[in-house]
Amino acid sequence: MTDYYNYIKALHLIFVITWFAGLFYMPRLFVYQVEASGKPSPEKEILGKQLKLMAKRLWFIITWPSAVLAVIFAVWLLVLYPYWLKMGWMHLKLLFVVLLVLYHLKTHQIFRQLQRGEVRYSSGFMRIWNEGATILLFAIVFLAILKNSIHWIFGVLGIIGLGILLMLGIRLYKRIREKNPDA
Repeated sequence: MTDYYNYIKALHLIFVITWFAGLFYMPRLFVYQVEASGKPSPEKEILGKQLKLMAKRLWFIITWPSAVLAVIFAVWLLVLYPYWLKMGWMHLKLLFVVLLVLYHLKTHQIFRQLQRGEVRYSSGFMRIWNEGATILLFAIVFLAILKNSIHWIFGVLGIIGLGILLMLGIRLYKRIREKNPDA
């Protein structure tokens, strides 16, 4: 039964990686779309059309299929090893996976709005939104690798610390851009 475990695990990891690649790049495209919406014509229309096409291809050809396949292979792994569901680290990991799915769905909502030409968020918000996937990735990977060898409280504090560092980095980058708009 477990002869093919490593194949399933490898496929799960491949699709998790491509899912995150999409989740990392999509909000970056959102930043560019929001900023393009404020440009004068014809630049606004040319950039807007190209960025919408790029976002559509990324979202439906890479990100959504990767998300679905990552979840399918994860469920398959849990079917092979159901005792993982009795472990505390797995409960916490699954909580972060649920948060990841919610992040994905909210990103989908933003994608749909921008595809319709509705700009409801600033580029600054999109830059912050872009870091959500990073925080979730750190939490999920550390829980999957370290399992219960690290106390979860230290893990949560580490995630909060990472979030603070990311926010400070965003603020620093914003200051640099204000001084030099071409940065």
